[in-house]
Amino acid sequence: MTLGGTTLARLHRPLVVLAGTMAVLLVVSAAGLLVDDRTLVNAPLWAKPFKFSVSVGMYALTLAWLLTLLQRGRRVGWWIGTVFAVGIGADMTLLVWQIVVRDRTLHFNHATPADIQINNLVATGAFTAWGATAAVVVLLLWQKLPDRALASALRWGTALAAVGMGLALLMFSPTPAQQAVLSTGVKPPVIGGHTVGLADGGPGLPLLGWSTAGGDLRIPHFVGIHAIQVIPLVALALAALARRYPALSSDFVRRRLVWTATLGYAGTMAIVTWQALRGQSIVRPDFWTLAAVAGLVVVVASGVKVSLRSDRFLRTLG
Repeated sequence: MTLGGTTLARLHRPLVVLAGTMAVLLVVSAAGLLVDDRTLVNAPLWAKPFKFSVSVGMYALTLAWLLTLLQRGRRVGWWIGTVFAVGIGADMTLLVWQIVVRDRTLHFNHATPADIQINNLVATGAFTAWGATAAVVVLLLWQKLPDRALASALRWGTALAAVGMGLALLMFSPTPAQQAVLSTGVKPPVIGGHTVGLADGGPGLPLLGWSTAGGDLRIPHFVGIHAIQVIPLVALALAALARRYPALSSDFVRRRLVWTATLGYAGTMAIVTWQALRGQSIVRPDFWTLAAVAGLVVVVASGVKVSLRSDRFLRTLG
């Protein structure tokens, strides 16, 4: 079996084990959603394990594939992948233990010493994963890949994913209400939250849970971390389409289109972050959000047009 032309036997084994474990957790979580009617903060108890198993499994396989592309620093890359697998694997174990077994919230929970300790351990695993992703960005900068468009996509996609991981830090600052309690010298049981303008646990999108009444900082975090898949997929799609459309046969044109896609993706991350910080639901954009989206569409469309025209310019030079 292959993944993007790479045999599974060549993939980073600890990351493959992590992905396989997430596949098992996905099946168990899906069953839990069907047979277990328990809820936590007004959401199905198994919803978070389900969502995280999908996200972590995809991320682990993508990172394992990226590490097969290393021509320099392969040994370092192996250790980076192993550190990521151990850090996130520990986080997922704690997630299942805290939510499913203890029936308590995981993030932002400062109610008891045990909750605080688990919260701190999860934060350590998350920072470890962020550092591993940032290290892969650095390694990719030193690689000479034959397809320059794909090389750009890998570097930019991984870099945006590292930024997306960093955006999670926005959720761990005290809310105004929590800050008011802290200012009195009392420590509230919850510090931080993903909903802006409202308390966590309000109405949200099915399964995803993203707030439909206020801003939700999980959205920019989600969009950001999955750039590691989306941007390289753009490059691979362009390479496949090049067989049919001569304009895409130029590596220069495809690279410019990848840059345009990266700009569009980064702009999307910025808009959803800005929207969430203003306490605005993703399903209720105001005029300024829609104007920003329209402006981004114009910029991306212009970038695509200029990129495709560069093929004609190159042919005239030839």
